[in-house]
Amino acid sequence: MAITVKKSGFGKCPNGKEITLYTLSNEAGMEAAVTDLGAILVKLIVPDAKGEKKDVVLGFDNGESYLGNPSFFGAVIGPNANRIGNAKFSIDGKEYRLDVNDGENNLHSHMDNGYHKQLWKAEILSDGVKFELEDTDGNMGFPGNKKVSVSYVLGEDNSLRLHYHGTSDRKTVLNLTNHTYFNLDGHDSGKIEDHELWLGASQYTPADSGSIPVGDIVPVAGTPMDFTTAKKVGAEIGADFQALNFAGGYDHNWVIDGWKNDGQLIHFATVKAPLSGRVMKAYTDLPGVQFYAGNFIAPQDGKEGSRYGKRSGLCLETQFYPDSVNKPQFPSCIFGEGRELDTVTVYKFEN
Repeated sequence: MAITVKKSGFGKCPNGKEITLYTLSNEAGMEAAVTDLGAILVKLIVPDAKGEKKDVVLGFDNGESYLGNPSFFGAVIGPNANRIGNAKFSIDGKEYRLDVNDGENNLHSHMDNGYHKQLWKAEILSDGVKFELEDTDGNMGFPGNKKVSVSYVLGEDNSLRLHYHGTSDRKTVLNLTNHTYFNLDGHDSGKIEDHELWLGASQYTPADSGSIPVGDIVPVAGTPMDFTTAKKVGAEIGADFQALNFAGGYDHNWVIDGWKNDGQLIHFATVKAPLSGRVMKAYTDLPGVQFYAGNFIAPQDGKEGSRYGKRSGLCLETQFYPDSVNKPQFPSCIFGEGRELDTVTVYKFEN
């Protein structure tokens, strides 16, 4: 059995450079389409128990549409995913200032210049695609000449494996994630509030009204943040609970149980779709996951004439905790000078 990789045009950048789409297929009927613009996951076509195939990720029909993409559909975010408080941090006593783009904070590095808007260099693998990017010292405020890569590898077991790697010639922040929005009944099937979610995370990092962690790690037990027993996403999303009130629903970092910083993959989430019966299990070697229920997806046109809006998809963004560069008690996202970023996240589908 073999994975096939097909290459096709997907549009043009404003400077005239071609945007390319790479479509991976296995013999079980699963397809993953990724583009060199933002190393974005564009399509994920998965069969259900009856063999019916649906595209289960939100996105657009062409590369030009991803040049906007205010919700970051499918994108690889970097050099830092999520938020950094007050848009600044210090390493070895030197302060670095970032773009102020989310209240007084920094979100996803830079809205226009972040990795999600860059054209990556692509290499076709036997079972996937590897995207590579070079980033210069001081770009977007981050120190170090950085080289990063992300590989998408499709398995015959209906798994999609994301392998991130990063180096820098100076100490810097490297915290890459993928911002795919999943709707397991199909990207055009409406809200995900009836999806059932289990998280292997008995603690989370509470945040202030700007979604910056306050520095504590607290139990989820007895709160609406508890997904250690599977429940529908919408079951308690409207509860009068400070974390939910601040974020308009679920948009928080959960602390993955059993993480030991030893490179071992941990099964941290299972999502079940109410209509199709599709099941997605997620695995990572990272310490945290940002579960985002799509609370602020603006009404917009998506793939194949679909219309997206609030809670049309959910994200499971594996990561180092938000603002960890300013929280020494959190696992460190500082790399370079001998410490390389090397991490894996896997999304596997069953029915």
